[in-house]
Amino acid sequence: MDTAAVRQYLLGLQDSIVAAFEAEDGTPFKRDAWVREPGERLQGDGCSRVIEEGLVLERGGCNFSHVKGPQLPPSATQHRPDLAGCPFEAMGVSLVFHPRNPYAPTVHMNVRMLAAHKPDGEVVAWFGGGMDLTPYYGFEEDARHFHQVCKDALQPFGDDKHPRFKKWCDEYFFLKHRNEARGVGGIFYDDFSELGFEQGFAMTRSVGDAFVESYLPILKRRRDTPHGEVERDFQAFRRGRYVEFNLVWDRGTLFGLQSGGRTESILMSMPPIVKWRYDWHPEPGTPEARLYTDFLPPRDWV
Repeated sequence: MDTAAVRQYLLGLQDSIVAAFEAEDGTPFKRDAWVREPGERLQGDGCSRVIEEGLVLERGGCNFSHVKGPQLPPSATQHRPDLAGCPFEAMGVSLVFHPRNPYAPTVHMNVRMLAAHKPDGEVVAWFGGGMDLTPYYGFEEDARHFHQVCKDALQPFGDDKHPRFKKWCDEYFFLKHRNEARGVGGIFYDDFSELGFEQGFAMTRSVGDAFVESYLPILKRRRDTPHGEVERDFQAFRRGRYVEFNLVWDRGTLFGLQSGGRTESILMSMPPIVKWRYDWHPEPGTPEARLYTDFLPPRDWV
């Protein structure tokens, strides 16, 4: 089980994604490398690559981390009670991009590996990841493109993977307290080990490698769409739902905070400008209302 190869791949993935979006935005990402010192709760290292106040991306981050700890936190063992108390290592790349233009959707992608070291010396590893799209103003061609790239990335690993992981994404990125989806979904999988280490790693590479093609064409298409204060205001309102999901429901956020992770890196997913209103609903027939009626309810896009 070559976990060093996973680390090497993830670092290369981070570099390639950052390079692609630096070229699109014209603004360099800030690089913030960090190391956990001996004696801290977690050992390990990582690198946060962050853009703020870019020309296209209002805020975004693409983070790599590789940490080791004395025992898995509860969020990682709720489905694997036999591993409770085991030392672990976790590594991954996680990104969120919040574009400035409200017609350009927010995007999230994450690929990761978690390995538990059992007392008998056995190493149990599993993968997780996926990507999902959160538009403020819906465009069917954008949703179809994003879902098609996701489907193509999974196709070599079995006809069942895309339907399963699409449904998993629809169910996972759902705000139960609002009874609404966060966005138009994508794919999501977690605790994945059924293909074995090599094929699980290959599938995760395919997902990671598909990200730029899934999102960059959409960003290019929408980045300069004319808009006004009405659109920016609705964008800020819908970003509030993004914050609510990440702080209330997201397992990755909980895992990072419960395991003593780096708070700034964990919360880099937060959008820079957000609004909440009391019991507000868009006027029927408006583009804002169409997001709720035509895009947020789960549907088959490809």
